[in-house]
Amino acid sequence: MKKRNIDLVVISDVHLGTFGCHAKELLLYLDSISPKHLILNGDIVDIWQFRKRYFPKTHLEVIKKIIDMSAQGTRVTYITGNHDEMLRKFSDVSMGRIAIVDKLVLELDGKKAWFFHGDVFDASIQNAKWLAKLGGWGYDVLILLNRFVNWWLLKFKQEKFSLSKKIKNSVKKAVKHIQDFEQVAAELAIDNGYKYVICGHIHQPQVVRKVTKNGTCLYLNSGDWVENLTALEYHKKRWELINFNPEDYKNKPKITTDTNNTVKSMLAAITITQKTAAK
Repeated sequence: MKKRNIDLVVISDVHLGTFGCHAKELLLYLDSISPKHLILNGDIVDIWQFRKRYFPKTHLEVIKKIIDMSAQGTRVTYITGNHDEMLRKFSDVSMGRIAIVDKLVLELDGKKAWFFHGDVFDASIQNAKWLAKLGGWGYDVLILLNRFVNWWLLKFKQEKFSLSKKIKNSVKKAVKHIQDFEQVAAELAIDNGYKYVICGHIHQPQVVRKVTKNGTCLYLNSGDWVENLTALEYHKKRWELINFNPEDYKNKPKITTDTNNTVKSMLAAITITQKTAAK
């Protein structure tokens, strides 16, 4: 498969180190593109739920792939989220073509774009972090259960479905939270003169025009690589929401990368980050 040249790619909420992460699918997607700029919009490595006994080789391969992309000329910007908030101690640090920031403002073809993860709008995280972390564990268990259910469904040639999506869509409070999140992000963007506002955090992929009495902007959310498997691409002055389709990669050779020399150092780096943040 020939790599697609893209101006800008945004992915978020990969949650490496959790059972729900679709690292194999993300590797296939990353291996199919050659972006000038890759923006990792938070919760890429789930440091909240990090445990040494569960960090599969494919999860490490995602990290190595991103590092390799930067070595090959891609500019990589890592925007911190709540599940990797420990990295905020290293905000504004750059290593070659890789930079860690809390937010990012770019000018795309004459229009200002505001990138941030979005957890700043989440009261449950700001006011009761222990509760948010407990919810993260519960979500991980739900995803694991969902995989088991879908395995049985596929075995009997039934269509897969998402338990967490069904729960979110059936709970009015959850639906309102998503709507409020989008509205607040859009209003702030419009009031500050941004034409694009790009978030993650709520695992709800979206591209929608928002209008207020003060103006208009395009609200975009890159979704996640746990349930939706989505990314945002900006190329030739146009945004597109990409949904991973396994059929597109059927004839793609299996990706193999040598991670043996990097496994220990990467795990050690995450452990050091945890200890540093705890001080």
